[in-house]
Amino acid sequence: MREILTIVLFSMLSFSVLSQNNDYYDLKVIVKELRNNTGIVQFSLYNEKGSIPDEKFEKLYKSGKVKIKNKTAEFTFRVLKGGTYAVNILHDENSNGVIDKGWVLPVEGVGFSNYKSIGLTNRPNFEKASFLLNKDKDIEVKVIYM
Repeated sequence: MREILTIVLFSMLSFSVLSQNNDYYDLKVIVKELRNNTGIVQFSLYNEKGSIPDEKFEKLYKSGKVKIKNKTAEFTFRVLKGGTYAVNILHDENSNGVIDKGWVLPVEGVGFSNYKSIGLTNRPNFEKASFLLNKDKDIEVKVIYM
């Protein structure tokens, strides 16, 4: 009987401790001031060093697409394990899933977490775009049109 009581108490204590240790979080990404309501916004989430830039979206961890309303879009990545992440945004005006380019530069809007501008001296990379997710978080990403 004493062994059963010990097992029950140990199980209850373990469950209590585990239920308080939430290692999974939600990340809401918000994009405002899009130039129009045309197409969709693609949200790409990265979790590995060296995964950005990723023009063909081959190195992403998770992604989502949403329609634009009032030149704004938002997407929530749910149940993410705590860790380091970076976000890439594409305002995919023709909804083809590709970063369309002119001669060299994108003709559609792109954005990265922690970036307000992109240029030859400020090229996107995971290290600069990354942030620590250790609680539920909302972030805003600026979309840049070249």
